[in-house]
Amino acid sequence: MKQSDRRKFLSFAGMAAGTLCAVTALPVSAHGSTACTEVSPIVHMVYFWLKNPNSVSDQQSLIKGLNNLREIKHIQALHVGVPAATTSRDVIDSSYQVSEMMMFNSVDQQNAYQNHPLHKKFVEDYSHLWKKVVVYDSVSA
Repeated sequence: MKQSDRRKFLSFAGMAAGTLCAVTALPVSAHGSTACTEVSPIVHMVYFWLKNPNSVSDQQSLIKGLNNLREIKHIQALHVGVPAATTSRDVIDSSYQVSEMMMFNSVDQQNAYQNHPLHKKFVEDYSHLWKKVVVYDSVSA
């Protein structure tokens, strides 16, 4: 991993961890339980397969469109990425071209995001670029 990519990841991980406990203003511990278990943030993960998977311009256009979604106030954290060059293993699917991960403080906020005019405009403006989209939504256990 390049040093700049590592910094971006660590920065995002710290921001995401802080977001998880932002409601209760409690410290985050990676190794033990905290009162953060009282918070049930929603994680929204989306994977895009482009119609033209080798098109750098299509990929960059989709990435730009996803980053424009940052303006939606309901989103607590947003990560837009591409498959990482990690060691190949049977359990890793890196066949997608672009991914995004969003965090929300509640199901209501995630629903509001889905109905937000900027999200609807994103789908209208960029859906011609993808042939497949897979979404995984999860809540803290």
